[in-house]
Amino acid sequence: MKKICAALSIYLFFSIPLAAFGAEIVGPETQTLNDSLQVTTGLTLDEKNLTDLKNGVGKEITFYLDIYRVWRVWPDEFIAGKKIVTTLKGDPIKKEYVATSSDGSTLTKKRFRDLESMLAWALTLKDIPLIHMKELDPATYFVRVAVEARLRTLPPVIGYLLFFVPEKEFKVTKDSAFFSVGAAP
Repeated sequence: MKKICAALSIYLFFSIPLAAFGAEIVGPETQTLNDSLQVTTGLTLDEKNLTDLKNGVGKEITFYLDIYRVWRVWPDEFIAGKKIVTTLKGDPIKKEYVATSSDGSTLTKKRFRDLESMLAWALTLKDIPLIHMKELDPATYFVRVAVEARLRTLPPVIGYLLFFVPEKEFKVTKDSAFFSVGAAP
């Protein structure tokens, strides 16, 4: 029995990913410009993901920018959000990198000669309009940025049967500082 517990604990220790070496969110920072709440944020990838991109392995990274209203007793209230999907592909033979970014209404595709310039363009979101300030009630709010990278997309039936197979490579979240709108209570 002791051998089984020891083997199980060793397996669990090595199978749990280390959070310190993963991707990290830069920011988020909020500002009001022309009565619009704008968010600036970014993502830094770890060495494993950078090596994958250099070797030609594509990545699909999804940014979720959500604004929440802070409540004292109740859970925080989701107000509005925006989803931005970025795909990164590298071709080591051509020495070319391609990135696309889509927010649901517009699709932008760019080609790059080096990995650093592609990452700077694709993983930095600058002054993204999130919501019009007149739509917000007087209260305290914050912006939550969640970023996830999909590992694979399984068909729904197989995904239900193989529920133990991970579909996400990583998921990180970070909150902005609180800000008040109007005369917050």
